[in-house]
Amino acid sequence: MDLRELKKRREENLLAHKKKKRAYYIKTKLKNREANPEKLASIDYEVELFGGDFASKLKEIAKKQKEHIDSREEIIRKKILEYKEKKQDYYSEHKEKRLEYDKEYRQKKKEALKEYRKEYYRQNRESILAKQKQNRLNKKLEKE
Repeated sequence: MDLRELKKRREENLLAHKKKKRAYYIKTKLKNREANPEKLASIDYEVELFGGDFASKLKEIAKKQKEHIDSREEIIRKKILEYKEKKQDYYSEHKEKRLEYDKEYRQKKKEALKEYRKEYYRQNRESILAKQKQNRLNKKLEKE
């Protein structure tokens, strides 16, 4: 078999697979339609909006939304309070470890800063010395 023949076979197999897949999709879609006909019942918006009392429906919807938001607000507040209590308990239990860690962290930062300053001074020594010399000269001239 040469390359063209392989490509042709592959294409045919792919098309056959797509046809099977499409047939399966359509079959399951039809099954779902038959199983849930109420789901497919269309809404007549003309009747919904203008046939009934539109203003009362809007008020009802707004009321339901507000109730939902209020109920969620209580749940969220409870969770926040629980979190605060857990956090306080955790910090009180692990106070010594935290203080030790903070001390070590500050020490590491100090050492890192010292190293950085040494390296910075070493790299820029000439320019720093020149600036310092210029500043001394300026102060000397101001005094005179």
